[in-house]
Amino acid sequence: MNQPEENSEKQMSSSKGKADYKAADLQHLSDRDHVRERPGMYIGDTTLRGLHHLVYEVVDNSIDEAMAGFASTVRVTINTDGSVTVEDDGRGIPVDIHEQLSQEMEREVSTLEGVMTVLKFGGKFQKGAYVTSGGLHGVGVTVVNFLSEWANVEVRRDGGVFQQEYERGVPTGQVRRAGNSDRNGTRTTLSLIR
Repeated sequence: MNQPEENSEKQMSSSKGKADYKAADLQHLSDRDHVRERPGMYIGDTTLRGLHHLVYEVVDNSIDEAMAGFASTVRVTINTDGSVTVEDDGRGIPVDIHEQLSQEMEREVSTLEGVMTVLKFGGKFQKGAYVTSGGLHGVGVTVVNFLSEWANVEVRRDGGVFQQEYERGVPTGQVRRAGNSDRNGTRTTLSLIR
């Protein structure tokens, strides 16, 4: 009768971590690094199904603009290089400086950069920007950006065309005005990691 207990004890000790467990054994990852380290936690899996989920997240934002009555066209294009472009003629993501984020990050941060790089940041958490939204069930465009090789967002609003680029979720520069426009909308192009 002692034999099974001894085997059981040996199995338990082999599955234990080291006995000396200290603060140095714990690691804190940034939101971006956590998403990139454990993508399945955010998009379900890392097969084609997960890849499609990433595209749906961006499309959902454009559909929300249409459902709110601000967009009449949503266009999805699979480009020859394998990247995907989602474009709508909605209001366009705000590009002005976001005061709360700027205080928290201790530098000027545009609302567009916040949308693309900060988890749990958006216009769908409180009433006002959207009466109904299909986007809250997902992980958001931030996770999509974090899991992309590169992304380029172009916003048309307030008489201008504004752009920002990202590599693996990190902005490569500030939001910049790239021209003038009398139209509104958002165009997001992503090269997703396969």
